[in-house]
This record gives sequence, structure tokens and C-alpha cells, in this order.
Amino acid sequence: MSTKLRKGRRGNFVVQGSLLAAAGILVRIIGMVYRVPLAAIIGEEGNGYYTSAFGIYSLLLILSSYSMPTAISRIVSGNLAKKRYRNTERVLRAAFLYASGIGFIMFSLLWFGAEPIAVLLKKPDCSFSLRALAPTVWVMAYLGILRGYFQGTGNMVPTAVSQILEQVLNAIVSVLAAGLLFGVGERASLIYGKEEYPYAYGAAGGCIGTGAGAFAALIFFVLLYLSQRYLMRCRVVRDKGRRDSYRRIIVILAGTMLPILLSSTVYNISSVLDDYLFGNIMTKIGRAEHIIREWGIFGEYHILFNIPVALANALSSSLIPSLTRAVEEHERKDIVSRVRYSIRFTMLIAIPAAVGLSVLAEPICRMLFPGKNVQLLINLTRIGSLAVVFYSLSTISNAILQGLGHLNIPLRNAVYALILHLIALVLLLFMGFGIYGVVLSNIFFAFVMCILNQRAIQRHVRYRQYLRKTYLYPIIASAFMGGAAYGSYRAAALMLPASIRFGRVGSMLELLPSLFLAVLVYFFFLLRMRAFTKEDLDNMPMGRKLRRFLR
Repeated sequence: MSTKLRKGRRGNFVVQGSLLAAAGILVRIIGMVYRVPLAAIIGEEGNGYYTSAFGIYSLLLILSSYSMPTAISRIVSGNLAKKRYRNTERVLRAAFLYASGIGFIMFSLLWFGAEPIAVLLKKPDCSFSLRALAPTVWVMAYLGILRGYFQGTGNMVPTAVSQILEQVLNAIVSVLAAGLLFGVGERASLIYGKEEYPYAYGAAGGCIGTGAGAFAALIFFVLLYLSQRYLMRCRVVRDKGRRDSYRRIIVILAGTMLPILLSSTVYNISSVLDDYLFGNIMTKIGRAEHIIREWGIFGEYHILFNIPVALANALSSSLIPSLTRAVEEHERKDIVSRVRYSIRFTMLIAIPAAVGLSVLAEPICRMLFPGKNVQLLINLTRIGSLAVVFYSLSTISNAILQGLGHLNIPLRNAVYALILHLIALVLLLFMGFGIYGVVLSNIFFAFVMCILNQRAIQRHVRYRQYLRKTYLYPIIASAFMGGAAYGSYRAAALMLPASIRFGRVGSMLELLPSLFLAVLVYFFFLLRMRAFTKEDLDNMPMGRKLRRFLR
């Protein structure tokens, strides 16, 4: 393959990943914005029910369809690289049958098992939210197939558009349904004399919005797929290559999905186990009254933490099919290039995001989630900001190993990390750390994953990561950025009258100029240190416009 073509492919991979990342960050911002009125409606108790229900829903989603986009995109990209269009069509049919069966099973488990699950979590009224999420698991199984197909073709635009559409509808329906059902809960509370009903009903209303958004995204993909059906059929008719049997396709699909599924399950089951251990240990040590409220605040921290991590998730979705094609074509230089760029690009965003989240935790939290317990949220955000770096790096390293075909390695590493994480969590909870112990043990989990995954990548790819450009330069630039942002925020705080300083408006006036200054300072120091080459900027979104600063 020519050097020019290789550069073009790498640039396309970064641009596609950046496009998906931009959509992912926009989706997280929308999610954060709508969670503000939602949290105001359902309160910290309702947010506790909402967060716990989503932990269970996410686990069942992983078991049913979370691995579907990754597996389908990997198989489709491999088939398309060899122009096997018949096999691509057969893969979609087999995946549809799988989604129908597993979607029904997970729906039934969540619907009929809602009450026992809620009791195990020490939150009996969480069952309303669990049932509200049950249909969404089934819808997401079909949605995962179509997202994986288009990602496998190298086109991330449909996934990006569907994510935005899904989240916008989710936001609107969640807030409206939460407000409506909170009122229903208040009336039920007067009738049955149970104070928890308004919060439990309101949380269930918020969960209904998730299903509405997922269904809208599914309709979008179905219409898009039907519009391209004729072209796909023409390719299938012209394909005279080998046609695999459905039995072989199912074996390939299962062999690809199972390691990813198990790895993702182990990687994400920690939230459910954290919820279970937190509730039971806090009850055992006599602090049961803090369970629902503190878990709700932990859910608010997770909203903030997930925004920068969205970049790694999006870049990994773009990386897997492109890396699979490079492996299929035996292009070692292309493989090494993609591995280096994906890790480096992730760190360029994750490191300053962690620093910014730490130094600006107070105005961010006061602007988004003002309340009597906002100080606890500020403390969790400051401590947990380090998790942004480790979760971003572990996410992209998982994708690299999966794209290289080493599907079992992330699973094995996740099991080791999970065991150490649970040991640390139990010790911290019994030592009285409370919800801080959950945050610290999660950081430890991601850190262990990073170390194990990075060692595996270096062993199988046999390459050297550029340490200065990947880690040192972003750390130095982020240090200056953090100092500038903190100084700007404190200066604005001194100038604002006390009457508005701690409210939403005052916090916004402190935050926005600080964010703007932080971005300028960060990129100024990166450019001054010559952290980017001209080739780097050519392969980055908006990079050509930044080239003039290298002169």
C-alpha cells in the first residue's frame, strides 16, 4: 500500500472517530443538561433510584446487545475488505435472529425480576424504574445490529446522527414524563401513606424517556437501511465468491461476540456490584440512611465524568473496523500508526479534561446541580477526575486489542482488575470511606486495566509509544492550563457579589470565561512545545488551520 493511501486512511480514521466523538460529547452534554431539571424534579432520592436502575439496565444491555455494534462492525469490515457481500447480508440475518431471542429474554428478566432485584439493592421502590426500562433492552438489541453494520462500512455519520436524535427525544420525554409521574406519585403517597412514591414514580418517568429515544433511533436506522437496500442487493447478486453457511456465520458471530460480551460484562458489572456492596455494607455498619441519597449524588458525578470519556468510546468505535482492515491486509505500518494515534489522540483530550474537571469542580457542580449536598458532589468530582484519564486509556486499549483480534485478553485483564477492585472497595467501605470508597476503587480498577492492556499491546504489536508527545507534553500544557483556569475562576468569584456567587448564574459567570481561557492556554503551550508535527495536524480535524502557528 502506498504511503499516501496509508496517510489518507489514517486521516479518515481520525476524522471519523472525531466526528463520532463530537456527537458523543454533544450527546453527553444534552444528557447533562436534561439531568439538571430531571434531578430538580425527582430529587436526590429519585436520582438514587434512577442511577441504580440504570446500573442493572446497563448490565442487561451488555449481555443482550452492547457487544453487537463492535462484533458486527468487525465482521462486516472484514467481509467488505474481501468484497464478500453475500456473507455480509447473511451476518445481518443471523444477528437479527439472535437479537430477537436475546432481547425477549432480557426484557422478561428485567420486567418479571424487577422486585427481587430492587430488594437485593436495598431499594425496593426501584422496581418501577426497572420495569420502565425493560422494553428498551429489546429495542437496543436491534439498534445495535444496524449501528454495527454502518460502522463496519467505515461510515460513522449514521451512528452520530442517531445518537443525537436518541438523546434529544430522551431528554424531552424524560423531563415531561418525570414531572407527570411525580405528580401521580404524590397522589399515590396521600392515598397509601408512602413517602417514597413521588421519587420512585418520577425516576420511572425519567427511564421512559430512554425507551422513547432508543425507538426513534431504531426507526431512523431502519429507514436508512431500506434506502440503501437496492444497492446492497446489487452487490450481493454480483458477488460470485464463497458463500458461508449460516452455521459457520453463527459460529463466527458467536466467536466474535462472546469474548467482547464477557469482557464488557466484567468491565461494566462493577457498577452493579458496587451498588450491591455499598447498600449492604453501609446497612451493616449502621449508615443505611445515607444509601439512596449518596448513590444519587454518585450518579450526578458519573454524568460529569462520562462527558470526556465519550471521546474514547467514540474513537474506539471508529478504530476497531479500521484496525481490523489493516490486520486483514497485513499492513504493519498502518497498524502501528493507528495504535499510536488512537492512544495519543485520546490522551490529548483526557488529560486536560481531568485537570479541568478537578480545578473547576466547584463552579461546574454549583451550576448544574445546586443543592444542600453540592459540597459532597464537588469533593467526589475533584477526587474522581483522575478516573477520566484511566477510563479513557483503558477503553481505547480494549478497542485496540479487539481490533487486533486478541479478544480474550481484555476479558482476562478485566477479571483481574475486577477482583482487585472489589477487594479494595470492601476494605474502603468497612474503613468508613463511604461513597468516596466507591470512587477510589473505580479509579483503581481503571488503572489496573490500563497497565495490563498496555503491556499486552506492546507485546503483540512490538512498538514504542512516543512518551513525550503522548503523555509528557499534555501533562505540562494541562498544568499551565489548570493554573490559568483556576486563577480566572477565583478572580471572577472575588468580583461577583455574594448574593449570586453560589447560584447557577454566578457559577456560570465564573465557569465560562475560565473554560475559554483554558482551551487557549492548553493549545498555546502544546504548539509552543511543538507537540504536533505538520503531518499530525493534517490528520486532525481543523488541523490545517492550526498549521500556521507552527511557523
